[in-house]
Amino acid sequence: MMASPDPSDTAPVPDVVKDASGERLASVRSLGQGAPVLAFDVGGTDIKSALFDGDGIARGLRRTPTPVADGDRTGVLIERLGVLAAELTADHPDVVPQAVGLVVPGIVDADAGLGVFASNLGWHDAPIRDLAAAELGLPVGFDHDVRAASWAEHRLGGARAYANSVVLVIGTGIAGALLVGGVPYTAGGYAGEIGHSPIADGPICACGARGCLEAVASAGAIARRYREATGVTPDGAKDVIARAAAGDQVAADIWNSALDALTMSLAQLTAVVAPEAVVIGGGLSRAGGALFDELRSRLAARLSFHRLPELVPAELSGNAGLIGAALRARELV
Repeated sequence: MMASPDPSDTAPVPDVVKDASGERLASVRSLGQGAPVLAFDVGGTDIKSALFDGDGIARGLRRTPTPVADGDRTGVLIERLGVLAAELTADHPDVVPQAVGLVVPGIVDADAGLGVFASNLGWHDAPIRDLAAAELGLPVGFDHDVRAASWAEHRLGGARAYANSVVLVIGTGIAGALLVGGVPYTAGGYAGEIGHSPIADGPICACGARGCLEAVASAGAIARRYREATGVTPDGAKDVIARAAAGDQVAADIWNSALDALTMSLAQLTAVVAPEAVVIGGGLSRAGGALFDELRSRLAARLSFHRLPELVPAELSGNAGLIGAALRARELV
């Protein structure tokens, strides 16, 4: 388990995480002084990687394709990480990493170092942490990508004022993570699957279950449902929301049902976990008041004596997983 932050971690600091050219990566605190580390955020289609120096500045930030292979992609992934690490350290010989942070999708048992399951990467109980450590010759901090992103939001972003929070990432799918008492709650990698919590009897989700939140209320689902209902392909969920605001009844019905599904899920989380805040990121979070104001009013109307959580926009954008990986690496030094 990761250590609880000290009180100074919640103090607002105006720095930003930047790459070596000074390009702004996220409106958050710098990682600050600490050990130089390598960080990798692996996705199904691409890998974000960077070398964080002793000042917490990301050097050589890059996005490269995730290697493709039939079946289990563990072997080719580990090889690619070796190549990326060699390139980053060769490009920045003045920075000598002391540890590696590696985060991946799917079901992840961080304590055991296992990629328990990832359908799009083909692995089952893969010893990814130990394989990466052997390839890179450094200790590896290993975690789930969204859980690491939630830790970054807790330390540096939208969740930093809350010891008990839920981080919800709503994009093509819906992913989540729980922080209880300032510590991620993992349950062997199975906790936080908010997108696959049932909120209805249908439709069938890509995971095989019925009525998952993700199948109704993700940005991908909103666009897909509009296309299926009208034969018109929208320009993503934002287009469906705009059509709803302009009086398109089909779009309005789809957006309303998505909001109802999200409200149901948040109500369940509030009743069971009682988070102080729900931090919402991902593409749908950019809907602004159309999302946040609606969820606040619907959640208040749905519940009674419960403590309503603050609904807070995520601050680290698409870089939260990479920043979380760097934080995990620094914990090993």
